[in-house]
Amino acid sequence: MSSIYRRTKLATEMTQRLLQPGVLDEGLRSGLFLSGLRRIGKTTFLINDLIPALEEAGAVVIYVDLWSDVQVSPSDLVRRAIRSTLTALQAPASTVFKKLKGITAAEIAAYGFKFSFALEKLGDKDGTTLAKALTEVVDQAATDLVLIVDEVQHALATDDGTRVMLALKAARDAINSRPDTPGHFLFIGTGSHRALIGELVTRRNQAFAGATSVPYPVLNGDFVEYVFQRLAQEAVQKLPSIEAAKKAFDFLGNRPEELMKAIRLLRSQLPYGVDPDVHLAVIVATLRTAAADAELLRLERLGGLANAVFERIAGSNDGARGLFSSDAAADYSRMVGHEVRVDEIQPVVNELLAANLIMRRAHGVYVVTDPFVQDTWLEEKRLTQVP
Repeated sequence: MSSIYRRTKLATEMTQRLLQPGVLDEGLRSGLFLSGLRRIGKTTFLINDLIPALEEAGAVVIYVDLWSDVQVSPSDLVRRAIRSTLTALQAPASTVFKKLKGITAAEIAAYGFKFSFALEKLGDKDGTTLAKALTEVVDQAATDLVLIVDEVQHALATDDGTRVMLALKAARDAINSRPDTPGHFLFIGTGSHRALIGELVTRRNQAFAGATSVPYPVLNGDFVEYVFQRLAQEAVQKLPSIEAAKKAFDFLGNRPEELMKAIRLLRSQLPYGVDPDVHLAVIVATLRTAAADAELLRLERLGGLANAVFERIAGSNDGARGLFSSDAAADYSRMVGHEVRVDEIQPVVNELLAANLIMRRAHGVYVVTDPFVQDTWLEEKRLTQVP
């Protein structure tokens, strides 16, 4: 059995919606952004499931991870990835062509793209624009071109990154607006910073404002069953019931690494005569609290006003409004013990957004980014309240 859990059905469904969209899915051509917390399997799914499915359906796929080299600017990483793929497209017998529909073996052996521009100047100030280059790719391949940018929020880190996003939007508009285009340009961005992903599609000054943003479809009980099948093959002992493991997986935020850690701890720490299901619940609660406490420690370091703003947000069930009002400033003043001016609030909210502790759910509405952090904060608040 493979060590990688494959999500073939999900990849096939997403490919269908992207490359052959129905009326309700045509908006995906404006851009698709998938957001989810860290370590829930986003990159694994992209590389092992979605990209192969897209290529099998005939699309040319370019993938770039903006977290792969933090010393290189996001714009340079994007251009490198595009240049690498276009270089492959120029080569006769390129493996890229084996995945394009309608090309025979003889054509593969002799065919290569002929570009009208120099690859080394692609996207540079005095070189060919990304819009022109990607349009040529679509026209020569006569198929869809999909650019996947992992951890896309890092494009906001520099002005250069913002400019490359605008260049990609220009490519989208140039290609997709043609009535007889032989293929479309599809942009997929993924990220673990849910607050910034939200900014990318809701802020009017962002290149892909108005694009579709959805939560990443997390793993479910099928993944737990797959893990137990592998454990059974290895004859691993001292395991909980599969139903208890599924509950634990949900409680840990559907993070595969955290589930594996919990099972390892269970096997090494299970007291004699204790029900594995009961002990697993204790381990999982400890792991979840520890992860949330690490996030809350970052909150503490931001200072008293940040904690006051966070309290207002975390205490709301459906999102906090009016964070910048005079009434809110009065509440913050009472909580921190000194007067808080309205103009002091925005910089603190920006710090909370940058730390990925809160996110903007809608205009003027803020929520805690990680539900675990909110639950832990509320529990600690309850325990410290004087009866």
